[in-house]
Amino acid sequence: MQLHLCAWPEVETYLKRSKGIVIPIGSTEQHGPNGLLGTDALCPEIIAREAGEEAGFLVGPTFNVGCAQHHLAFPGTITLRPSTMMAAMEDWIDSLVRHGFRQIYFLNGHGGNIGTIQATFAESYAPWSFDADPCPYTLKFRNWWELPGVMDVCKQLFPTGDGSHATASEVAVTYYGYPQAVKDVSMSPKIAPEGDFTDAADYRRNFPDGRIGSDPSQATPEKGAKIVAAAKKALIKEAQAFFGAKG
Repeated sequence: MQLHLCAWPEVETYLKRSKGIVIPIGSTEQHGPNGLLGTDALCPEIIAREAGEEAGFLVGPTFNVGCAQHHLAFPGTITLRPSTMMAAMEDWIDSLVRHGFRQIYFLNGHGGNIGTIQATFAESYAPWSFDADPCPYTLKFRNWWELPGVMDVCKQLFPTGDGSHATASEVAVTYYGYPQAVKDVSMSPKIAPEGDFTDAADYRRNFPDGRIGSDPSQATPEKGAKIVAAAKKALIKEAQAFFGAKG
């Protein structure tokens, strides 16, 4: 059940049986020579959409631009300053709470968003703490790859070369969701180097093709389907438990 495909009376009816919603959140940034720019937004979107359709919970529109300044040396990357992202997230949260949502679950697809999401939650709760009033809603976030059982599947599928950016796992998930977008690209070295970086220029200098520690040429739609199946199952269980909690 997708919010942006509902009419308002349908949302009003949904709120009579559930106060929970899942919001996919990610980034628009480079993911190596064969990874889609939308990878970090598409992964949680694909998983949440399938879970929501199976379990009947509401899935909001994807918050698809995050904190990705370190990828700006690669064409196509779009980023928000942390302060901008926080302000936008707070407006999303306040809008949903205004309508009666009480459990808001952000399914995250980008490691660079983690600190900003945590800071946003603290800002959102702060007025209630200062006013000594109980907050009527609860916020939660989970990185999709940390859902129970998901990394076990990823490790089985990609025992070497999964990496830490432009991973074989995340590229496989997007290829499952969008098989028409599969890219066949030669990459050298086969497994990209690991390492650190500072700003965007330093990132491009250290990792010229955008990958970190990965060999995403291993990605296939079939492997992505196995990852999504595991993630969907875990998300349904976790979201249903969260939505059953009191705000």
